[in-house]
Amino acid sequence: MIEENMRDVEQRIRQACARAGRAPEEVTLIAVSKTKPVEMLMEAYAAGARDFGENKVQELLDKIPQMPQDIRWHMIGHLQRNKVKYIIDKVALIHSVDSLRLAEEISKEAQKHNLVVDILVEVNVAGEESKFGTTPEEAANLVLSIAALPGIRVRGLMTIAPFVEHAEENRKFFKNLKQLSVDILQKNNDNIHVGDVLSMGMTGDYEVAVEEGATYVRVGTGIFGERSYKKES
Repeated sequence: MIEENMRDVEQRIRQACARAGRAPEEVTLIAVSKTKPVEMLMEAYAAGARDFGENKVQELLDKIPQMPQDIRWHMIGHLQRNKVKYIIDKVALIHSVDSLRLAEEISKEAQKHNLVVDILVEVNVAGEESKFGTTPEEAANLVLSIAALPGIRVRGLMTIAPFVEHAEENRKFFKNLKQLSVDILQKNNDNIHVGDVLSMGMTGDYEVAVEEGATYVRVGTGIFGERSYKKES
């Protein structure tokens, strides 16, 4: 099932790229493996997945030693400052940096380990109270402040769009994040590295996100199926 699902998602990404006049190589599929057992992750790995996304630090730390070493792990959930030290040298990309204080902690730990850590700045484009992320209005200043810190490389932006019935409803949010990225790159006249990576789109709307410029899509249910809840007796 997982292999079939992977092939389906990859095909849909290719089709979305074709509609947008993009090369499929511009888009990286992240298999969101939170709550899933290692056996299922290994099925996805066997089907070609090399980028896996986790929400919780402890789950990430539990899975890393059980999985092949060529996996690129992505921290996509809210990251507390006191947990930074546990993952600083274990993840390829932190998607969810939403404050200067968190970035400063990452910078501090990066310097201890003599690392340059790749991060994305999380933007709450839809302004949902239940979501983390800086506001679109504050995003540019936050990005440039973080980019000036040692040991950090701001690769781009990330957003979690609202849960909607029709993917088309989220197109405006993906457009807005793309425009924000363009605006920030134009503002960045200093010799600080700011990238144009866009992590946006999940199982319900990743095709629309790809059409609007996503370079990372985070797909969980579309690959692994619905989360299974054990009935309590």
